[in-house]
Amino acid sequence: MKLFQIRGGVHPEDNKAPTAGQAIEALPLVKRLYIPLQQHVGAPADPRVEIGQRVLKGELLAYSQGAISAPVHAPSSGNIVDICEHTAPHPSGLPVSTIILETDGLDQPLPELEVDEINPFLLSPDEIALRVGAAGIVGMGGATFPSAIKLNPKANIETLIINGGECEPYLTADDRLMREHAEQIVDGVRIMLHTLRSIDAMIAIEDNKPEALEAIRKAAEPYRFVQAISIPSRYPMGSEKHMIQTLTGKEIPAGKRPADLGLVVHNVGTAYAVHRALRFNEPLISRIVTVSGGAALKPKNLRVAIGTPIQALLDHCGVVKSSYERILMGGPMMGQAMPTTDVPVVKGSNGVIALDKSEVTIQEPMPCIRCGSCVAACPCGLLPLEMAARAKQNDLDGTLDFGLIDCISCGSCSYVCPSNIPLVQYFNYAKGLHAHALADAKKADETRQLAAARNQRLERLAREKKEKMARQKAERERKKAEEAAKKAAEEAEQEKAEL
Repeated sequence: MKLFQIRGGVHPEDNKAPTAGQAIEALPLVKRLYIPLQQHVGAPADPRVEIGQRVLKGELLAYSQGAISAPVHAPSSGNIVDICEHTAPHPSGLPVSTIILETDGLDQPLPELEVDEINPFLLSPDEIALRVGAAGIVGMGGATFPSAIKLNPKANIETLIINGGECEPYLTADDRLMREHAEQIVDGVRIMLHTLRSIDAMIAIEDNKPEALEAIRKAAEPYRFVQAISIPSRYPMGSEKHMIQTLTGKEIPAGKRPADLGLVVHNVGTAYAVHRALRFNEPLISRIVTVSGGAALKPKNLRVAIGTPIQALLDHCGVVKSSYERILMGGPMMGQAMPTTDVPVVKGSNGVIALDKSEVTIQEPMPCIRCGSCVAACPCGLLPLEMAARAKQNDLDGTLDFGLIDCISCGSCSYVCPSNIPLVQYFNYAKGLHAHALADAKKADETRQLAAARNQRLERLAREKKEKMARQKAERERKKAEEAAKKAAEEAEQEKAEL
């Protein structure tokens, strides 16, 4: 198959060897699970449980709210001890609404999780999409967009692309998943194809994962419409837009989605989760997480219950507090530094990286020398130096004019900058300003709509009052006229009688 070359990108040291050879290992269940109500884009889930209630493994804890939302489920059996604010897995350290589940050690599942294997191909595509949504499945590559929406697009989808790139350094969770569960992943792909009514599927795997590529090819061999394709190892090949461009030569226009070109992209972890949900009624209650970094004495790939504090993962992998300089959730290019190890693993957590001092280089930024390295490295064809200059001046309009919305925050520009300018941080700051501006504009628009509705209501009430008064006046005048006519008639009768 012919592949197309993407612009830009970098080749950071992959540091995958410590965990690539480590088979997936189940992390022992912890005593308390901290399950955030927002583990996805969109509105937080709405709790349906109460403090003190006992729940079973897989039981629904909170409903989704709206289309772009996802429910959350109990990763194990136990008692709900609190529904409160708890630190989110975000650099801000701000709290989010969280359900705290005290496990009972029984890991007792719901009866429907103990059924025999189901045949999902007897279900309609719409029913499959509904079940995927009910299972709380989101994009497992880190985007956490509810998967049911991408399985039920309004556009006609011809090709399904499964992202097995995993281009971030250190991370090997998807690699191990493909090696150990290739048949289940391919089964999930087939279910997705049935749901999308698509013609074929391409499972794209970077060429630095030969064992995973061979395992997927072997599992896909019986199905002509499923191809396993080797793609070049180049960061950020795992980006949806750049994987599409590599495989098809098509570039997603600004403001458009892959579905507009007849394409949909899902992660291999999502395909596996779809298999588990449709074959065994299992909601998304656990995921594979890579624990690595220079401070990890025993780097591993762990199957972790959603809501497990990352401190439990660090303890299991021999990471002590004095040995690490920084803890990242995700990879070193796009991952985020955690303010505390009390934050929980969520649906989008694919790695916990404990970096030691040798891996964290803190250098003072210097003035831009306009060398153009960032421009050459940008996979989106943007001008990072111009965007950063405007972001520093809080010139949001100027930053947007230079393509802020098209920036995928991959960090390639920061990686190659000889002046150590934190370019991607400037862009994320500007994106935050843009989000606030949109929120303010939406709020102002809603306020205008409410004010207009109030004015319309007041005008309607005034009009109705005026009409009522007019009717009352007309009624009074009618009665007055009737009385006058009656009186005149009586007087006429009286005069006639007197004559």
